Amino acid sequence: MKKDVLHTIQENMAGFSKGQKRIAAYILSDYDKAAFMTASRLGGLVSVSESTVVRFAAMLGYDGYPAMQKALQEMVRSKLTSIQRIQASNDTLFSTDLVTNVLQRDMDKIRVAVDEVDRAAFGAVVDKLLAARHIYILGVRSSSFLAGYLHFYLHLIFENVTLVTSSSAGDILESILRIGPGDLLLGISFPRYSKSTVKGVQFARDRGADVVAVTDSPASPLYPMASSALLAHSDMISFVDSLVAPFSLLNALIVAVGHRKNADIAMIFNRLETIWDEYGVFGYSDDV
Repeated sequence: MKKDVLHTIQENMAGFSKGQKRIAAYILSDYDKAAFMTASRLGGLVSVSESTVVRFAAMLGYDGYPAMQKALQEMVRSKLTSIQRIQASNDTLFSTDLVTNVLQRDMDKIRVAVDEVDRAAFGAVVDKLLAARHIYILGVRSSSFLAGYLHFYLHLIFENVTLVTSSSAGDILESILRIGPGDLLLGISFPRYSKSTVKGVQFARDRGADVVAVTDSPASPLYPMASSALLAHSDMISFVDSLVAPFSLLNALIVAVGHRKNADIAMIFNRLETIWDEYGVFGYSDDV
């Protein structure tokens, strides 16, 4: 496993120039803020040029400042408290146009997902869903919305889908009590990772079920317990978890499964359209 950024900085401190030592000192003392700063912003705080910050990252062995910044973010993202998130975001989000900053960060995360999603792993997950005896979807806290969204569509396609969203480890284990070989559990968790989800995934694996992790990186505690993983970066915007990229990835998963079950989908939605029309599910109503 690679050494973290702070360890690498400490090991190389003796060889740094005066300017580089100021960069190093700031990162060592306030790495949770530095992780979300531009090279220009970091340089301004320690009175060095942006190019000096970029060279500093290269000296540590990174392919430019964004690579070092990403390594810092991966190191701290699961450790930041809500208060630290707010403090770290103040310098970046509120310095110019808030709406533009937030939406731009969301778009950037989707662009990264387009480049980084493992297509072979994605195809394997589609195959697992189609072959599973029973599908369990587990996600709690902010990940419960991802789990609920995925369940909403999968339960229309399959008869054998169970949504597990309780935040209590005991309730989760009771909900998946009968899980076993031939079953599939999709565990969804993003920083700060829920221990309840980790325990549920571990239980499913120990009972012989197949496990798919929907998470942010190989550093996630779900990753080593899963046979396949769908990775998409979440982003911390102040105290809010931005899950735009994971939502988009799950959209793709639903569409891919629907494509493989095309004939069944057509039949299901023909039946639903008839029911919706008969019971006036959509449209205007006189009953207010």
